[in-house]
Amino acid sequence: MPIVAQSTETTDWVSRFADEVIEESERRAPGKPVVVASGLSPSGPIHLGNLREVMTPHLVADEIRRRGHQVRHLISWDDYDRYRKVPKGIAGVDEEAWKEHIGKPLTSVPAPKGSAHPNWAEHFKAAMIDSLAELGVEFDGISQTEQYTSGAYREQILHAMRHRGDIDAVLAQYRTRPKPADQKKQQAGQKPVDEAELEAAEGSGAAAEDDGSGSAGYFPYKPYCGNCEKDFTTVTAYDDDSTEMTYACTACGFSETVRLSEFNRGKLVWKVDWPMRWAYEGVIFEPSGVDHSSPGSSFQVGGQIVGIFGGEQPIGPMYAFVGISGMAKMSSSRGGVPTPADALKIMEPQLLRWLYARRKPNQSFKVAFDQEIQRLYDEWDRLDAKVADGTALPADLAAHSRAVRTAAGELPRTPRPLPYRTLASVADITAGHEDQALRILSELDPEQPLASLDEARPRYDKAEAWINTHVPADQRTIVREEPDTELLKSLDDRGRESVRLLLDGLAEHWSLDGLTHLVYGVPKVQAGFPADATPKELPPEIKTAQRSFFALLYHLLVGRDTGPRLPTLLLAVGQERVRRLLGA
Repeated sequence: MPIVAQSTETTDWVSRFADEVIEESERRAPGKPVVVASGLSPSGPIHLGNLREVMTPHLVADEIRRRGHQVRHLISWDDYDRYRKVPKGIAGVDEEAWKEHIGKPLTSVPAPKGSAHPNWAEHFKAAMIDSLAELGVEFDGISQTEQYTSGAYREQILHAMRHRGDIDAVLAQYRTRPKPADQKKQQAGQKPVDEAELEAAEGSGAAAEDDGSGSAGYFPYKPYCGNCEKDFTTVTAYDDDSTEMTYACTACGFSETVRLSEFNRGKLVWKVDWPMRWAYEGVIFEPSGVDHSSPGSSFQVGGQIVGIFGGEQPIGPMYAFVGISGMAKMSSSRGGVPTPADALKIMEPQLLRWLYARRKPNQSFKVAFDQEIQRLYDEWDRLDAKVADGTALPADLAAHSRAVRTAAGELPRTPRPLPYRTLASVADITAGHEDQALRILSELDPEQPLASLDEARPRYDKAEAWINTHVPADQRTIVREEPDTELLKSLDDRGRESVRLLLDGLAEHWSLDGLTHLVYGVPKVQAGFPADATPKELPPEIKTAQRSFFALLYHLLVGRDTGPRLPTLLLAVGQERVRRLLGA
């Protein structure tokens, strides 16, 4: 029995949508579970932009569950979509060889070589399913391949064919080919504009002129060829009474006549398929990307077509795109944008959930893979502390609650969440030596020493993965093996005094807080101020002196101007080695 978590009882964007969805569900389907939906196409790696398609309804569904209502979050896997192009940079895929499969359903395309999955769609679905489990997303998955090939939508397909004139009349209002500039604006990974609609529109032009109805040559159904399995097909005839349909394939020349009432190898074109599913599933809430919210887009047109199937358009907020920082190198090598699995290698699920929960759907944001991830973690830890002491603002408290738990309970978390930047520095310096990492981390707080690295996991593992995969080799920290004798000899009296003051205080201040006080205090003492003087009590030139002192220490320890935070670096190097490298 799931634990029913207490509602956040606030007016953040999630709660406001939950109020609206509950009210609308009671109007449309009283006494039935609330239905929210997402749609994902496993045409390649499912990226962090696609994740917003899932997280937006998930957060709303979870709030509704917290209030004690039954909810179904459907994820419709668009695995019966056509294979449109070969993504670049996919391991185990020969781009030229896989071009042969363009036009087939995604579930009829071979998986990349070496995959344990039976086809292309299942290969890319699997990684997303694992990520959603780690993120605590509860959902009911629906394979569109299974739905179409089992005949589940047969009545809906026949209904669409009977009402093709009505559907065509709606589409005709918007039937203009997008300009190249508009096409460039479309972001990868959003719900696809079905090319079959454009083909059908062009094919129906002459017939439309003949009878003025626009319906004689338009068919909202696209068969997959019985010979080559591809969708380069054109319906040339259809009889409503017998459901006899004749089609021809331009790819291989094959043609056949079938009874659509018995035929399960094809699908409705996208702008008809989506609203059909809204009606079929009784969807109350489903968001869409910005490219589906403009006039003539799938969501807007679907709102008119759904009535033909006896349904209503869902409440559908537009969501903005998700950006990525620090992934230029990875994108060029992999040929794609990062996935939730990529993000979860370097950040805990709570942080990733928080990024999606704290921004309204129409607000864009970035997921950090560069140094910005350290700042995000600092911000998260400050929020965590405010929640613990009761000083968090209501909206921040709500976002935090949605990040750390679902209606089913708390997500697993790191027992001792040490600062991410500290863990990253330690992982950088120790280069995989866990005994050294534990030694350093246990000295951060001598009064409560870390007994095992497991106490710092999984956050430590995420920080280590970030260092190993997203910090360039020339920025990694390598501690000197021998003292820089030339630099030590060249120091003036002030430089030698600063090093001596540091060495004299090492033993007494050997902890993270103590060393922080010491390294910032040395320039103050040299200038005649107390080591604990606050910035307000100091002249501006003290900051310049501190920067010069830090640069000197970095050069003496790692041979560079900068590096990990000095207190962490000193702990990592160890007292004995620090003394040797500083000429003691």
